[in-house]
Amino acid sequence: MIERGEGYLLNVASAAGLLTQIGSAPYSVTKHAAVALAEWLAITYGDAGIKVSCVCPQGVRTRMLDQDNGPIAAMLTASALDPEQVAEAVVEGLANERFLILPHPEVAEYFRHKADDYE
Repeated sequence: MIERGEGYLLNVASAAGLLTQIGSAPYSVTKHAAVALAEWLAITYGDAGIKVSCVCPQGVRTRMLDQDNGPIAAMLTASALDPEQVAEAVVEGLANERFLILPHPEVAEYFRHKADDYE
């Protein structure tokens, strides 16, 4: 991609990469790392023509969510999107070359709130 002077990387993380995942340090930390890697790639290679997007969905109706009977899964299920809805958001985000692709609009609001009042 660098030799061509263009390319596109899509990194799939989670809303937990912007916020946090209560009750699961490994999940939260690895999703934060995925977002940080995407940011690093965008900053490091943007001038070389490499575009980067990072998709951060909240709950998605998959087997992983369906098979989880915990309180976090119960909370996520209420606003969970179908995989096709997430795919549509990704296609739109890539077409608009957005860095953050947030299929759940409320995640943007939560993220703004976190930035405005970190406490």
